Amino acid sequence: MDKKGLRALFEVKHIDWLAFTAPVLLSVLGILTIYSATRPVLDSIHPSYYIRQSIWLVIGLTAMILTSMFDYRRLLRYSYPVYVIGLLLLLVTILFGHKGMGAQRWLRIGPVSFQPSEVFKIILIIALSKYLSTVRTPLTYWQSIFSFVIFGMVPFVILFSQPDLGTAIMLLLIMLVMLLCKGLERRLVLSSLIVLLLLLPLTGKTIWNGLKDYQKNRLVAFIDPGVDPKGIGYQIEQSKVTIGSGKTLGKGYLKGTQGPLRFLPEKHTDFIFAVFAEEWGFVGSLLLLSVYMVLIIRGLETAYYSKDVFGTLLAIGISVMFLLYVSINIGMTMGLMPVVGVPLPFFSYGGTALLSNFIAVGLLISIRKHRFTLFY
Repeated sequence: MDKKGLRALFEVKHIDWLAFTAPVLLSVLGILTIYSATRPVLDSIHPSYYIRQSIWLVIGLTAMILTSMFDYRRLLRYSYPVYVIGLLLLLVTILFGHKGMGAQRWLRIGPVSFQPSEVFKIILIIALSKYLSTVRTPLTYWQSIFSFVIFGMVPFVILFSQPDLGTAIMLLLIMLVMLLCKGLERRLVLSSLIVLLLLLPLTGKTIWNGLKDYQKNRLVAFIDPGVDPKGIGYQIEQSKVTIGSGKTLGKGYLKGTQGPLRFLPEKHTDFIFAVFAEEWGFVGSLLLLSVYMVLIIRGLETAYYSKDVFGTLLAIGISVMFLLYVSINIGMTMGLMPVVGVPLPFFSYGGTALLSNFIAVGLLISIRKHRFTLFY
């Protein structure tokens, strides 16, 4: 067998089939749920959301396969320039982006719209992993400040201006977890906590004043959903009603009513878990969460087995990203967290998010595969 044949055998033999299968299964379930949530009940018009999501699934699956065949270490050379390009795309979105749902988060290229912030989350993890892999452990005071400003506050301010508070907070949390995993000086952690507590009243007021009215309403509704059940508290209350109506085994596929009858807003995007829970109940929801946990645990295991620091940090960042997105999305649909516009990975409607998530899984497969040194 020639070298190309050996390489092809290596590619297939060392694919992480659990990590490969989990996002595909989640995406198929997501498309079925999108179809159910948007199926025509009050009229005969059926939105084409599930068709578009199916097309993006094919694109995302192709991207995952290509990324898994790519040697992730080559990203070390291009991570910083790509990070700068990512920041520029976020700025361009503020200036020339397409407005929708109260925010300016989309760019249009002909008939296609995409959300740069969804791609940027992968870019940030790659660039931060590159930087942290080049510094000693634990990070010094100035290295920590540099990381926080360049990889935390700069994108946070840009995303907050769109406004996309949900993604801004998520990226900040991912960055903080990666810094903690890399290691910080103990005195720096203690001093940061003290300064944060002292500045909390001032910064909290400043952030509150910078929020849009709908963002303030979301926080008020989270604190007291009953304050205006037909107004600002309607979304959370309907979501909890939808989830609760599924009980143990659910009503059955295509038998849910809250979504199709339009009682539940954003039923195919941020609150799609509520529609799934109504139809499949507690047991189905538990099985869905189990698939997510398989993917996340597999990612953390990949970080453990990685042969280099860059691969370890990259796998940690991706795994933490999935963990945070799943936890916060499901938490907000259950009324346990404020509504921040965070989609459920592979499940919520959205082409750019689906594509970027598949690329992230492709990177996990590449990292795990290249722990073998045959083609180094």
